[in-house]
Amino acid sequence: MTQIRALFEKKTKAQSSLELLITLSFGLIVLLPIVVLAFIQISNSTSTLSTTEAQGAAAKLASIATSVGSQGYPAKQLVLLQVPPNINNIFVGTQTNGVGHEIIFVVSTNAGNSYVTSYTPVNVSGYIEQLSQAGTYLVNVSAQNSCPSNAAIPCVYIKSAS
Repeated sequence: MTQIRALFEKKTKAQSSLELLITLSFGLIVLLPIVVLAFIQISNSTSTLSTTEAQGAAAKLASIATSVGSQGYPAKQLVLLQVPPNINNIFVGTQTNGVGHEIIFVVSTNAGNSYVTSYTPVNVSGYIEQLSQAGTYLVNVSAQNSCPSNAAIPCVYIKSAS
């Protein structure tokens, strides 16, 4: 009789272990897609945050360039610029850093490169591509009678202070 009871108890323990294993497996199967979706959503929000911060930085530079340009030569201003992560390039004026009216941040997103631009009514030119790493940088914004990239045009020249 005791042998039958011991055998029955072993089968019960094995059955309950198997039931627990099956229950946990179903739980993991349900939970796995939720975790994957959460990681995808976090990645998308990081791209959106970088793009939004790039728009703020470009607008700040454009605003200061407009202010300095309206004052004329020899107006200068030193600016603390916060460059967000995922920035590939920063162009001033045009995409070849010629004289233009835009400040362009190229942001790397999940869908490829996104071009964040900010318009300024004054001619701008400069070189700040080396600031594409995330961080805080000093940027020199100065009004020029003759632009370094095109001596025939007055402009606001933007360059790294370091």
